[in-house]
Amino acid sequence: MPAKNSVKQFVENGYYHIYNRGVEKRNIFLDENDYTVFLHYLKKYLSPGSDPHSLAKEVNLLSFCLMPNHFHLLAKQITRDGMTKLIRAICTNYVMYFNKRYERVGTLFQGKYKAVLVNNDTYLLHLSRYIHLNPHPGSDPKLYEYSSYGYYLGRKSATWLKTEEILNYFKTENKTGLKDYLSYESFIDDYKNDSEEHLGNLTLE
Repeated sequence: MPAKNSVKQFVENGYYHIYNRGVEKRNIFLDENDYTVFLHYLKKYLSPGSDPHSLAKEVNLLSFCLMPNHFHLLAKQITRDGMTKLIRAICTNYVMYFNKRYERVGTLFQGKYKAVLVNNDTYLLHLSRYIHLNPHPGSDPKLYEYSSYGYYLGRKSATWLKTEEILNYFKTENKTGLKDYLSYESFIDDYKNDSEEHLGNLTLE
């Protein structure tokens, strides 16, 4: 039986939660340089411009979080195969880098990456919150260097990250039941209404 969420049903203009972790739950990022290299590939393939390898017209990255043994991406696929091309390019290049640096061979990730289609606005917003709260309890997610939260707070900017799709929900009253939140930050901070009721089981298999 295929692993949960390993069978993809990609559609044009669909929103997806993409995630994977290290084989045998091992760490896939061992130091700052490893995180930097993975982010370099996100920037390389998602930056708009004349680069023939750019997938900026095929995928919009909305949010991300890189943890020691796994990663989360929230993205909108514009073309039917854009997501497949993006993840294949990033993961192939990163594994080649990682294996060469640490003098190892073989797979790094636990099977095929997982993909979950986001089918409503409420799920989309709570998934974004889940991703930005992924850093370990006790740490401040606002200060975590390897997630997109800093971009949402205006501390960083990047052409390859599309924060406005999420932030626009907090500029006007919307149909998601979140009109009482004054900002995206307040939505993140208020965790007394747990997102699990909207997201179901998001544990990594």
